[in-house]
Amino acid sequence: MSEPTNDPAEQLQAPDQPSEPRWRETLSALLANRLAAAGLVILTLLILAAVFADLVAPYSFTDGDIVRRLEPPSRDHWFGTDELGRDVLSRVIFGARVSLQVGAVAVGISLVVGTLIGLISGYRGGWVDAVLMRTMDVLFSFPVVLLAIAIVAVLTPSLRNTMIAIGVVFTPIFARVVRGSVLSVREEVYVRASRSLGASDWRIISRHVLPNVAAPVIVQTSLSLAFAILTEAALSYLGIGVQPPRPAWGLMLLDAQGFIATGAWWMSLFPGLAIFLTVMALNLVGDGLRDALDPKQRSIIQSRGVT
Repeated sequence: MSEPTNDPAEQLQAPDQPSEPRWRETLSALLANRLAAAGLVILTLLILAAVFADLVAPYSFTDGDIVRRLEPPSRDHWFGTDELGRDVLSRVIFGARVSLQVGAVAVGISLVVGTLIGLISGYRGGWVDAVLMRTMDVLFSFPVVLLAIAIVAVLTPSLRNTMIAIGVVFTPIFARVVRGSVLSVREEVYVRASRSLGASDWRIISRHVLPNVAAPVIVQTSLSLAFAILTEAALSYLGIGVQPPRPAWGLMLLDAQGFIATGAWWMSLFPGLAIFLTVMALNLVGDGLRDALDPKQRSIIQSRGVT
């Protein structure tokens, strides 16, 4: 016979409170969605290529042969060579490492900071909510790329500062998502009962608020990764993001623009396709996660078997 719990939140929990995440059920629903499964496969291949770039890439991203500069795709160089005779395929593969690293770190920054701000703002309310949300509104009022450009210009262009800039500009998105979820939970019966029985704020947040915030935050994370990679590519294309000799996709597009008129189409095509596939895969996975984490959508997907 199990011992009764002394946690007032658990004793008075409403019957419709969300249970612990069912990862197997969520994964099954995600894989049942064909588009999401395809996006997951593409994303997995990109991550593996980025992690094992030293083994997968046929050449170093810095090695060049000036004699073979601007060669079209061939047996030796599947994606052709650039203006310095460097292998475009190798640079695209190593560029995946840079772009995914920037996206992951930048979104990680915005996830942590934005979630903390959203929790405090939504749970505390009052003047705390007003101050924090007005600050987020000010940041949100600026176009993402323009605000990132301003931050990088102040910090000076570099890989680290690009991550920081993108992390800052995406923080308001997570703050708003988390705050909205907290506002819908904090007045629930089981939360008010826990508070009246003396449960600490940290216990209420960790046991009841965070589980309700998890689903929308997970979805927003996957979508923000796509936009973060696009933002990094835009900054690098403008010459204020990742700096040479790192092979960022946006930087490769910048190098290619002067050679499109000469017929070197491969220099812009393949990094452009890499950006397109990565963003598309992340959006497909994000849409799939949204449906898989929604109980109503999940039941529809499971009843149909496929989407």
